[in-house]
Amino acid sequence: MDGMLSQEEINALLSGMSSNVESAEANTELESLSDAEKDAIGEISNISMGTAATTLSSLVNQKVIITTPVVSYATWDDLADNYTRPCVFIQIYYKDGLDGNNILILKESDVKIITDLMMGGDGTNVDGELSELHLSAISEAMNQMMGSASTSISSMLEKRVDISPPIAKLVDLNDSIDAEDISPFLKSRFTKVSFKMQIGDLVDSELLQLYPFDFARDLYRKFIKEDQTANSTQKAVEVSQPQIKQEEPVNNAAANNVQIPQGQMPYMQPMQGTQNMYGGMNFMMPPVQDVNVQPAQFQPFMVPQNPVIQPENIDLIMDVPLEVTVELGRTSKSIKEILEFSPGTIIELNKLAGEPIDVLVNGKFVAKGEVVVIEESFGIRVTEIIK
Repeated sequence: MDGMLSQEEINALLSGMSSNVESAEANTELESLSDAEKDAIGEISNISMGTAATTLSSLVNQKVIITTPVVSYATWDDLADNYTRPCVFIQIYYKDGLDGNNILILKESDVKIITDLMMGGDGTNVDGELSELHLSAISEAMNQMMGSASTSISSMLEKRVDISPPIAKLVDLNDSIDAEDISPFLKSRFTKVSFKMQIGDLVDSELLQLYPFDFARDLYRKFIKEDQTANSTQKAVEVSQPQIKQEEPVNNAAANNVQIPQGQMPYMQPMQGTQNMYGGMNFMMPPVQDVNVQPAQFQPFMVPQNPVIQPENIDLIMDVPLEVTVELGRTSKSIKEILEFSPGTIIELNKLAGEPIDVLVNGKFVAKGEVVVIEESFGIRVTEIIK
């Protein structure tokens, strides 16, 4: 009949639907991890981030805590719906030991606090937009953190693991951002490891680490292979240990064919002593030597009255650029007065003629100086450093 499907066409449709279901199930299986793989990824992340927290603590001179990770799955839409925007994506590429990459995600406010602490601030100078200076500083911090984390992974895998310099980028999670432009693995489901990060009393936030499934499985296989190799080596060592046979005590009296009167116990041949009437040896304890015992004497700890705190690991941020500003003076004007400005208007400043001018680094007052002329350019000669 017209409009009716033949049996062959019905079978073809059913076969196609079955193939689509099998394909969907296969894709779901590829985009997930077994329980053992999730546990291994969590353990590796826990160890590596613990080392990274120690490194960050030395950079910001604050106590840093990165808690036990939680392994789950996510998509780009999940990040856009649930994570703070904008945020900073830091790409980590492995160049030795591992093949792949992962992404760290930090909140914009957290990046400002970390970079301000790295530059000697107190972590409160977080006004204004995130600049290239912030991104450069956080990239250097992540380079040090993930470098130490790679060292921990190297110890676990017993092979060299190294990374390329991280790349930081400010991202606003919205529909106009193409996930594939950031990293190809973000276009589908991926592994998400979330940490709770605390930096002193300034930061109580969340740090995310994103893995592609292929990289997570490869890391798991290397971890399990190394663990099995270590267990096999340990068992081989245990098997190769010689078995020590305990010798039975020898009855010297019986060996020497000596008759023991009834009620007497035979003597065991001691190392030292005098011969007794039964042919054995009377055991004599060696004399205890007098030992001169005195309490240990220690020099008292002397605490300096005014200890000078030396900067730690300052070499790590020597190449971070800072903005230097020379301020001739300041004044306050109303909006009406500013609107009346015209060419030739003279603005009186709060500085007297000949008074030193201020030198600011990233908005912080650090020195005083005087204006000089170098060829055709102005310069400043520093006359005083502000402590």
